[in-house]
Amino acid sequence: MRNTNVISVIIILLICTTNSWANTITVCATCVVQTISEGIAKAQVGDTVIVHKGIYKEANIKINKGITLLGKDLPVIDGEKKGEIITIGANNVTLDGFKIINVGVSYTTDYASVRVVNSENFIIQNLELEKLFFGIYLQKSNNGKVLNNKVRGEAVTEFNSGNAIHLWYCKNVEVRGNDVQKVRDGIYLEFSHNIKIIDNLSKNNVRYGLHFMFSNNNYVINNIFETNGAGIALMFSKFMEVENNIIQKNWGTAAYGILLKEVNDANLVNNVFLENTVGITVEGSNRLLYSHNDFTSNGYALKVKGACYDNKIVENNFLYNSFDISYNGRINDNRFNNNFWSNYTGYDLDKNGIGDVPYRPVKLFSYIVNRTPETIILLRSLFIDIIDFSEKVSPVFTPDDLMDKNPKMKIISHDRN
Repeated sequence: MRNTNVISVIIILLICTTNSWANTITVCATCVVQTISEGIAKAQVGDTVIVHKGIYKEANIKINKGITLLGKDLPVIDGEKKGEIITIGANNVTLDGFKIINVGVSYTTDYASVRVVNSENFIIQNLELEKLFFGIYLQKSNNGKVLNNKVRGEAVTEFNSGNAIHLWYCKNVEVRGNDVQKVRDGIYLEFSHNIKIIDNLSKNNVRYGLHFMFSNNNYVINNIFETNGAGIALMFSKFMEVENNIIQKNWGTAAYGILLKEVNDANLVNNVFLENTVGITVEGSNRLLYSHNDFTSNGYALKVKGACYDNKIVENNFLYNSFDISYNGRINDNRFNNNFWSNYTGYDLDKNGIGDVPYRPVKLFSYIVNRTPETIILLRSLFIDIIDFSEKVSPVFTPDDLMDKNPKMKIISHDRN
C-alpha cells in the first residue's frame, strides 16, 4: 500500500513538472519578441506562441518543433510574394487563427501558404488564405486535421493556379468545414488513403471541386460542390463512400457532377445532382452502388461510356433530365431496379406502388447524340419522339435488357438529415 502511494506521488510530481515546462511566448509590435520567426526560435517543444493582431511581413517561416502557433484577432502574415510562407516539418504542431496572403508564384515550384512535410498529429485550422498559389499543401504527413479554413484564390485558368487543399502521400487526415473557392482544384488527393472529407464548400473552382487520383478507402460526406469546372473527379481509386453531398450547377461542354474513371467498389448514396451538364459520367468502373440519389434537371443524369459491370442503380429519383441514362453500346451488365422516373408513363393496376410495365430509360436519341452531338437541336421534335418509341418497341441500337422492371410510381423520399 505504501509503495502504491509513493508511486502515485511520483506520477503527480512528474505531471506537474512536465506541465511547468510548457511556456507561452507573446509576439506583437510592442513586445520583446516582434516577429513570428523569432517567437518560434525561442519556443521549446510543447510551448505556445501567441501572435497578436497586426501585419507581419515574413516569408519562409519554419516550424521544426512541436509547438502551437496561435493567432489572436486574426493577425496577417504577408509573404510579399517571396515564396512559401509557413513550412511545418515536425510532429504535434498546431497552426490556428491567421490570415496569410501573398504567396510567391512559380511555374517550377509549388509554393504554398502552408506546407506540412513528413509530419504527424498536426492541426491546421481557422486560417484565411488569399493571394495564393497553393493553399494548404500536405506532403507525406499523417494523422492530422485541416479544419474550418477559408481559401480564396484568383484563378482564371488551371495552368497558372494551384489547389486550395492538396494532399500527396498522406493517410488518416480529416478535412472538415473548409470553404475553398476560385482555385484550380478545391481539394486534391493523390496516393492518399483513409481521408475524411466532410462538411466542406468547394465552389467556383476552375477545374474540379474535388479530385482523387490513386487514393483508396476515403469518405466524402455532407459537402457542397457548386459551379466548378466539374464537381468531383474520382480516378483510379477504390473503396470509397460518397454520401449526402450536394453537387450542382456544374455547367460546360466538358462539365459533370461526378466523373468515375477506373473506380471500383464504391458507394454513392443519398446525393443530390442538380442542374449539371452530366450528373455522373462513368467509365471502366465496377461493383458500384448508386442508391437514394436525386438526379434533377441535368442534361444527362447518368452517362455510361463503357466497361462498367456489376453495378446497382436502385431507389434513385430521376427527375426532369433531358436524358436519364446514356449508353454507348448494346451490352449491359448492370442492374436497374425500384427507381422513380419522371418520364415513366406506365400504369399500376394493382396499386402496389410499382409500375406494371418495365421502363426502358435509354433513348435511341441519346445514342444518336453521342455520335453526332449537333443533332441535339432536334431534342424536342416530333421526329425524335417517333424514333424513341420505335426503339422502345423493338430495341436495335440500345441494350434490350436494360430496363427497370419495378419502376416506382411516386417520388422516393430520402432522409438527408
